[in-house]
Amino acid sequence: MFRNMVLGALLCLFSGSALAQKRPDFVPFINQQHAWVDSVFNSLTPKERIGQLFLVRAHTNLGPEYIDSVARVIQEEQLGGLVVFQGGPVRHVDMFNRYQKLSKVPLLITFDGEWGLGMRLPDSTLSFPYQMTLGAIQDNRLIYDMGREVAKDFLRLGMHFNFAPVVDINNNAKNPVIGFRSFGDNKFNVTHKAKAYMQGMVDGGIIASLKHFPGHGDTDVDSHHDLPQLNFTKERLYNLEMYPFKTLIQEGAPAIMVAHMHIPALDNTANIPSSISKKVVTDELRTALGFKGLTVTDAMDMKGVKKFFPNGEADVMAIEAGHDLLEVSENSARAIALVEQSIASGRLLQGDIDQRVKRVLAAKYWLGLDNYQPTPVPHLFDDLNRPSSMSLIQRLADASVTLLKSKKRIHSFDTKVATAVVSIGITEPQDFELGLAQQLHQGTAFYISGLETPDELKALVKQIRAHKQIVLAIHDNRSRPRSELPLNDAVKGFMDAIAGRKTITCMFTTPYVLNTVPVGHSASLIMAYQNEAFMQRAALKVLLKQIKPTGKLPVTVSKTYAYGKGL
Repeated sequence: MFRNMVLGALLCLFSGSALAQKRPDFVPFINQQHAWVDSVFNSLTPKERIGQLFLVRAHTNLGPEYIDSVARVIQEEQLGGLVVFQGGPVRHVDMFNRYQKLSKVPLLITFDGEWGLGMRLPDSTLSFPYQMTLGAIQDNRLIYDMGREVAKDFLRLGMHFNFAPVVDINNNAKNPVIGFRSFGDNKFNVTHKAKAYMQGMVDGGIIASLKHFPGHGDTDVDSHHDLPQLNFTKERLYNLEMYPFKTLIQEGAPAIMVAHMHIPALDNTANIPSSISKKVVTDELRTALGFKGLTVTDAMDMKGVKKFFPNGEADVMAIEAGHDLLEVSENSARAIALVEQSIASGRLLQGDIDQRVKRVLAAKYWLGLDNYQPTPVPHLFDDLNRPSSMSLIQRLADASVTLLKSKKRIHSFDTKVATAVVSIGITEPQDFELGLAQQLHQGTAFYISGLETPDELKALVKQIRAHKQIVLAIHDNRSRPRSELPLNDAVKGFMDAIAGRKTITCMFTTPYVLNTVPVGHSASLIMAYQNEAFMQRAALKVLLKQIKPTGKLPVTVSKTYAYGKGL
């Protein structure tokens, strides 16, 4: 057992971010020789060494039997780490501590935390703004600070590796899988924002991974369900999709996740996903771009990769392509056996495997896992819901709100006159409506569910227009926002009728919704990007003239609403 169980767990956990600044640069470090790495490597059997390249799925919301089944896999196969999904923080910590006891080498614990722990643990941890929202911010130091806070959360929970930031350039408004997860459609803005977030996390003491190489922003297929096709020229890919990757590799990017996409310009093998293509992973990413950090596949249980290469063949091909880590193999025991057979047959070279295993072990050494200690449970909830994080979240929200039309109408907004507050997409007040109601002297609330008849909506138009001011709040109340709202023609006609010279429209949606709702003739237009409470509070501050909006559109929606627009 390669552990140094020492006292002072809490002290070490919270000093982690302070010590992170003193750590050596990650990429050179994992490619150097280390006595601890060699010692651990030499103690492992050939099968256990292969196991270090695999990350197994872990949940605490699927019941004790599931947790027990993963424990057996870890004990029997001695895998390299976990990919953590839904559950609860205390249950997660208990699970991590249990699994770490079963592992000869400390587990590398990874997580999709694009907007922090709340991406997978929304009920009991904090969510930061989506990357599309962050794309509107003009002060990237705030995004760096977010990276530091996210790193603190990871370390407190006992995790080490965030599959973030997303550096896909979202230049397809109908992209079903990226969208609000992207910093936007401008390659320079995406790169600057990603650098700040990445550097904050690395300085905070965790590994950050750019994704999804070579760029998932201009697809109309979700690789969770099928294999997207990218029929672009190599020149286009290098100049646009791959630009953030190329630039951030030069800035020391620690890790890169490769997507499941078919890209004939890079590899014209029929139906081969980029994630398991040697031409993509080794020839392009490693050789052409010079990347020497960790490479990791997107989840290997996604249909985008297993559809055409089933029964473990995709796992072998991922190793053959040049990956260091495979995320969520359908059957890791089968995959390890197939890798062993491929080494014996000469398809895979033992030296290549050994080099990758040592890189993974060196990453664990960089993280301090040579001195692994269990994660303490006391005060966990409070530690993960820090006032400093909540304050930063609100500052990020305030800095992102974008005024797209008429400062004059905002300046003339009067809380003392009769005001109709019309909310689309919700049936009861949320933070925006509640906060505004407290300020209005003569406010009347209207909630449009979409179930109203045309005659009812027509009557409401007349009633609403009788007010001196109208505030139209458009909410996307879904757990994952999309580029269109599910509104019928009658509701759209209603919105068109009330969005006039007396109306200030506040949109708690992605910017792309501007193309699908008739509110452009509103007197003023506030874009708040998402429906979370912190964005509603930020938009309310703009409406009440408590802050000046400084956000700029991170995407081009139309000629009228182009990238960089904001008053």
